Amino acid sequence: MIDPRKPKFPQRGILFVSSEVFPYAKTGGLADVSTALPQALREFDHDVRLIMPKYGFIGEKKQKIHVINRTQGMDVEIGNKKTTINVKSSAILTPRTRVQIYLSESDEYFSRMGLYSDPDTGIDYPDNDERFITFAHSVIGLCKRLLWKPDIIHCNDWQTGLIPLYIKDSIKNDPFFRGTKTVFTIHNLAYQGNFPASSYPKTGLPPEYFTPNGSEFYGQFSFMKTGIAFADAITTVSETYAEEIRTPEFGCGMEGLLTKRKKDLHGITNGIDMAVWDTENDLNIVTQYTSGTIHKKEECKMDLCESIGIPYEQGTPIIGIIARFVHQKGIELLIETMDQILKTGAQIVILGSGEKKYEEFFLKQQKKHPNQVGVFLGFHDNFAHKIEAGADIFIMPSAYEPCGLNQMYSMRYGTIPVARRTGGLADTITDPLEATKKNPATGFLFDKYEGKAFMKALDRAMSEYRRHPNKWRELQINGMSKDFSWNKSALKYAELYEKLLAKP
Repeated sequence: MIDPRKPKFPQRGILFVSSEVFPYAKTGGLADVSTALPQALREFDHDVRLIMPKYGFIGEKKQKIHVINRTQGMDVEIGNKKTTINVKSSAILTPRTRVQIYLSESDEYFSRMGLYSDPDTGIDYPDNDERFITFAHSVIGLCKRLLWKPDIIHCNDWQTGLIPLYIKDSIKNDPFFRGTKTVFTIHNLAYQGNFPASSYPKTGLPPEYFTPNGSEFYGQFSFMKTGIAFADAITTVSETYAEEIRTPEFGCGMEGLLTKRKKDLHGITNGIDMAVWDTENDLNIVTQYTSGTIHKKEECKMDLCESIGIPYEQGTPIIGIIARFVHQKGIELLIETMDQILKTGAQIVILGSGEKKYEEFFLKQQKKHPNQVGVFLGFHDNFAHKIEAGADIFIMPSAYEPCGLNQMYSMRYGTIPVARRTGGLADTITDPLEATKKNPATGFLFDKYEGKAFMKALDRAMSEYRRHPNKWRELQINGMSKDFSWNKSALKYAELYEKLLAKP
């Protein structure tokens, strides 16, 4: 049912394109966004549909996937060879809404057990260029087979970067997509989908687009740059990150193009699913609680200790970490300061996976300090909820963070974030030193990407926890009171769509 208090927009057809959507496939926050934002846009009565690849591990019975006769047997040319795509259908159902999702099936390209890399070796598939050229063709073919012309095609990250160009090129000879506008969202500029120049002819696009002002990136063919160059509008996932990526430090070589297109670049901070991350109704945690019964959080702390195999110690802060073990997440700073952290007596609970050297370091620390360090390699959604509920402090010392979701999950759970002031972390956390009545303190921030600055912020947090319980409780309640829902973000996207469609 549509909320009558929401702003009214003309009903629009929106095709949301992503390489991963929860619960079908997930490697990171993109999958969560790709589920939550379309649902929020449905609240404006838009006809929102999703499309993603159908990977080999996606079960047809479990996800209730069914065949659409009109979208079977689509032949696509990839360079000098042909492949066949079938597009099937499923739906994301919630108590409030239903969003249809299409899945592009290709025995040759998407029947594998990994999204972008071999799960056994961690090595990227060598034909990822052909895989996501195929996916782009399936998006175009789906619309034409269904005779459904979306008003907006909303693309996400490099895997979808060719679609805005295919739309522009198609319109020159075929009126089907005339009037359709494209939005390209950058979730992480560092992952660009760059391939040898020899990959470009596989697209079937004219050579006129392969230039420094188009798809060419220092002699390579870049999917990310193609999306930035040819989309009608570009968005990214926080206001600060939209500014950062126009600088050499964060622009990853594309700051010039992004500066050139700054009028078309919009920073819209992600939201989170407030129903999934809800302490009052979370069945993943041992005890539900609210800001009014936050003392019950201690029971979640005891349960976390038992689950990870470290002793519960009243008054000892537990530091939580949920992350991919890569440079972006500031793992080097954690390694640099690990001895200092452990000397404070704090306990650390770590959930994640990534580079082997980092995994081995954490396992070694667990073996060396079994009463202080607990490690769970991999990802487990239930355990992620346990950490958010049971930890006292959550650390995100990121080198860069386009938006970040865990700091918002943490605040919802009364867990205080300690983070570097970058991207969405800067936009969503307020340090006590900068707090106002309208914007109260919710966490601790540091600026320089160095162990000393990180440790200073963490020391401030632990000092507050140990010495000022009333102030700590105030921080917790401030965070739990914040509105991180998708409502504001979805409204900004809906307004952006209208501005685009008003243009000739």
